[in-house]
Amino acid sequence: MDQLEAFEKRLNSFVDSLFGERDSRVRGWLLLDSCLPTLSFTVIYLLIVYLGPIYMKNRPAYSLKKVLLVYNFSVTMLSLYMLVELILSTWSAGYRLQCQNLDSAGDGDIRVAKVLWWYYFSKLIEFLDTVFFVLRKKNNQITFLHVYHHASMFNIWWCVLNWIPCGQSFFGPTLNSFIHVLMYSYYGLSTIPSMQRYLWWKKYLTQAQLVQFIMTITHTLSAAVYPCGFPLGCLLFQSSYMMTLVILFINFYVKTYKKKQPEVDGKAQRNIQNHTNGYSFINGPSSKQKRH
Repeated sequence: MDQLEAFEKRLNSFVDSLFGERDSRVRGWLLLDSCLPTLSFTVIYLLIVYLGPIYMKNRPAYSLKKVLLVYNFSVTMLSLYMLVELILSTWSAGYRLQCQNLDSAGDGDIRVAKVLWWYYFSKLIEFLDTVFFVLRKKNNQITFLHVYHHASMFNIWWCVLNWIPCGQSFFGPTLNSFIHVLMYSYYGLSTIPSMQRYLWWKKYLTQAQLVQFIMTITHTLSAAVYPCGFPLGCLLFQSSYMMTLVILFINFYVKTYKKKQPEVDGKAQRNIQNHTNGYSFINGPSSKQKRH
């Protein structure tokens, strides 16, 4: 135990040496004081990605229809809460849309930070997306985009909460929470057979996600052009990271909806719609799936 504590202390000292002094307002908040829990959960996640399909190789796939229904609508409600609370908290704090620094709203900044902590924690919950893919033997849906996005967001938002937990950081999560309300409600509805005939709008969710990224990049860079005291390095990193998502999503969109379009029949096209999962592929039902 002493060796683990010593390792954890050295690890956190190294991280602090890279990024500087942390924001004191979030000290003591769950999972934030040490980077080790976040890194550990990420390592476990990556091990599941690698070892899970091996474990399930000779085992029947699970249906998980009821579990998926509860999970998807639970994440929908959490996303709705974050969306509403972010709008209300930033409005009451007098946040500006163009650029907002880290310490001008007093208690209003703390309220924003609290909902952004839930946003960070939601990225841990969303690791279950991949766990369900593994259990349902949907290994082709565990793409590089899917794993890259899930693993990186959880760690990035640990850093955000420790160094820039409010101010300008509110904009991306507000848009993303709105997209997730639409996206996870779509996933939930897709688990209900009678609703699947009405779920023709998956393609437009992917387009909305791309618009979200472009809007976030534009908003972030505007704060670099017209600064308000928000750390420039954080703005540039966020813009660069979002550009990687834009590139990966465009590649995904072209492969899913453009190149394959002429060669698929109606049934195959419905499969494309039912198997696509926002960032990668949907956690919905499969007619050929074995049930447990």
